[in-house]
Amino acid sequence: MPDSPSASNPDAAPPARGMRRLYGNKPFIFLMGLLGAGIFTIGWGSALMSYGGHTGSVSYQTIAWNAESEDEATITFQVNSGSPAVCVISATDAHHVEVGQDRVEVKAGNRNVTTNVDTVRTASAVEVTSCREQGSEE
Repeated sequence: MPDSPSASNPDAAPPARGMRRLYGNKPFIFLMGLLGAGIFTIGWGSALMSYGGHTGSVSYQTIAWNAESEDEATITFQVNSGSPAVCVISATDAHHVEVGQDRVEVKAGNRNVTTNVDTVRTASAVEVTSCREQGSEE
Protein backbone atom coordinates (compact mmCIF):
# COMPACT_ATOMS: atom_id res chain seq x y z
CA MET A 1 0.00 0.00 0.00
CA PRO A 2 1.38 3.43 -0.92
CA ASP A 3 2.36 5.93 1.78
CA SER A 4 0.37 8.81 0.25
CA PRO A 5 -2.22 9.19 -2.54
CA SER A 6 0.31 10.86 -4.82
CA ALA A 7 2.69 7.93 -4.48
CA SER A 8 0.13 5.62 -6.11
CA ASN A 9 0.42 7.34 -9.52
CA PRO A 10 3.90 8.50 -10.53
CA ASP A 11 2.48 10.56 -13.48
CA ALA A 12 0.15 12.61 -11.28
CA ALA A 13 0.63 16.37 -11.02
CA PRO A 14 2.01 17.74 -7.77
CA PRO A 15 -0.63 18.99 -5.35
CA ALA A 16 -1.73 22.61 -5.85
CA ARG A 17 -0.40 25.21 -3.45
CA GLY A 18 -1.99 28.02 -1.48
CA MET A 19 -4.36 30.27 -3.44
CA ARG A 20 -4.84 27.89 -6.36
CA ARG A 21 -5.97 25.10 -4.03
CA LEU A 22 -8.33 27.47 -2.23
CA TYR A 23 -9.82 29.40 -5.19
CA GLY A 24 -9.08 27.32 -8.29
CA ASN A 25 -9.25 29.30 -11.56
CA LYS A 26 -11.56 32.04 -10.22
CA PRO A 27 -8.91 34.83 -10.01
CA PHE A 28 -7.85 34.18 -13.62
CA ILE A 29 -11.45 34.30 -14.85
CA PHE A 30 -12.07 37.49 -12.84
CA LEU A 31 -9.00 39.20 -14.32
CA MET A 32 -9.98 38.20 -17.87
CA GLY A 33 -13.49 39.58 -17.29
CA LEU A 34 -12.04 42.80 -15.91
CA LEU A 35 -9.75 43.14 -18.94
CA GLY A 36 -12.69 42.53 -21.30
CA ALA A 37 -14.82 45.15 -19.52
CA GLY A 38 -11.97 47.68 -19.78
CA ILE A 39 -11.54 47.08 -23.52
CA PHE A 40 -15.31 47.36 -24.05
CA THR A 41 -15.45 50.64 -22.10
CA ILE A 42 -12.59 52.18 -24.07
CA GLY A 43 -14.18 51.12 -27.38
CA TRP A 44 -17.59 52.46 -26.38
CA GLY A 45 -16.11 55.79 -25.30
CA SER A 46 -14.15 56.24 -28.51
CA ALA A 47 -17.24 55.41 -30.57
CA LEU A 48 -19.30 58.00 -28.71
CA MET A 49 -16.59 60.61 -29.15
CA SER A 50 -16.27 59.99 -32.89
CA TYR A 51 -20.04 59.91 -33.52
CA GLY A 52 -20.42 63.13 -31.55
CA GLY A 53 -17.92 64.91 -33.76
CA HIS A 54 -15.38 65.43 -30.99
CA THR A 55 -12.42 63.85 -32.76
CA GLY A 56 -11.81 66.51 -35.38
CA SER A 57 -10.31 69.93 -34.87
CA VAL A 58 -13.37 71.72 -36.32
CA SER A 59 -16.28 72.62 -34.06
CA TYR A 60 -19.51 74.25 -35.19
CA GLN A 61 -22.74 75.48 -33.67
CA THR A 62 -25.95 76.78 -35.21
CA ILE A 63 -26.84 80.24 -33.95
CA ALA A 64 -30.05 80.99 -35.89
CA TRP A 65 -31.93 80.01 -39.02
CA ASN A 66 -34.96 81.35 -40.87
CA ALA A 67 -37.06 80.03 -43.75
CA GLU A 68 -37.72 83.36 -45.43
CA SER A 69 -39.61 82.11 -48.48
CA GLU A 70 -40.58 78.95 -50.35
CA ASP A 71 -37.34 78.87 -52.30
CA GLU A 72 -34.76 80.15 -49.79
CA ALA A 73 -33.65 79.66 -46.18
CA THR A 74 -30.96 81.47 -44.19
CA ILE A 75 -28.69 80.08 -41.49
CA THR A 76 -26.14 81.72 -39.20
CA PHE A 77 -23.61 79.44 -37.56
CA GLN A 78 -20.27 79.64 -35.79
CA VAL A 79 -17.20 77.65 -36.85
CA ASN A 80 -13.94 77.30 -34.94
CA SER A 81 -11.10 75.61 -36.83
CA GLY A 82 -7.35 75.72 -37.06
CA SER A 83 -7.34 75.69 -40.86
CA PRO A 84 -9.88 76.47 -43.61
CA ALA A 85 -12.97 74.26 -43.48
CA VAL A 86 -15.85 73.20 -45.71
CA CYS A 87 -19.30 72.98 -44.10
CA VAL A 88 -22.35 71.23 -45.53
CA ILE A 89 -25.70 72.91 -44.81
CA SER A 90 -28.99 71.09 -45.34
CA ALA A 91 -32.59 72.25 -45.19
CA THR A 92 -35.49 69.88 -44.50
CA ASP A 93 -39.26 70.23 -44.68
CA ALA A 94 -41.91 69.24 -42.12
CA HIS A 95 -41.70 65.58 -43.24
CA HIS A 96 -37.89 65.53 -42.70
CA VAL A 97 -37.25 65.38 -46.44
CA GLU A 98 -34.18 67.28 -47.59
CA VAL A 99 -35.30 70.24 -49.70
CA GLY A 100 -31.96 72.02 -50.09
CA GLN A 101 -28.25 71.63 -49.57
CA ASP A 102 -25.22 73.91 -49.85
CA ARG A 103 -21.47 73.73 -49.25
CA VAL A 104 -19.79 76.72 -47.60
CA GLU A 105 -16.05 77.37 -47.38
CA VAL A 106 -15.01 78.95 -44.08
CA LYS A 107 -11.65 80.57 -43.31
CA ALA A 108 -9.56 79.43 -40.36
CA GLY A 109 -10.28 80.82 -36.90
CA ASN A 110 -13.43 81.52 -34.93
CA ARG A 111 -15.97 82.73 -37.54
CA ASN A 112 -19.65 83.59 -37.62
CA VAL A 113 -21.04 82.67 -41.04
CA THR A 114 -24.40 83.59 -42.57
CA THR A 115 -25.45 81.88 -45.79
CA ASN A 116 -28.54 81.27 -47.90
CA VAL A 117 -29.69 77.81 -49.00
CA ASP A 118 -31.85 77.46 -52.11
CA THR A 119 -34.80 75.13 -51.46
CA VAL A 120 -37.39 73.40 -53.64
CA ARG A 121 -40.13 73.80 -50.98
CA THR A 122 -40.54 75.70 -47.75
CA ALA A 123 -37.98 74.51 -45.21
CA SER A 124 -39.00 73.81 -41.64
CA ALA A 125 -35.43 73.32 -40.38
CA VAL A 126 -31.94 74.31 -41.50
CA GLU A 127 -28.84 72.75 -39.95
CA VAL A 128 -25.10 72.35 -40.35
CA THR A 129 -24.71 68.71 -41.33
CA SER A 130 -20.91 68.58 -41.10
CA CYS A 131 -17.77 70.70 -41.10
CA ARG A 132 -14.40 69.28 -42.12
CA GLU A 133 -11.00 70.76 -42.65
CA GLN A 134 -10.21 71.20 -46.33
CA GLY A 135 -8.24 68.30 -47.67
CA SER A 136 -9.84 65.70 -45.38
CA GLU A 137 -12.26 63.10 -46.72
CA GLU A 138 -15.97 63.41 -46.03
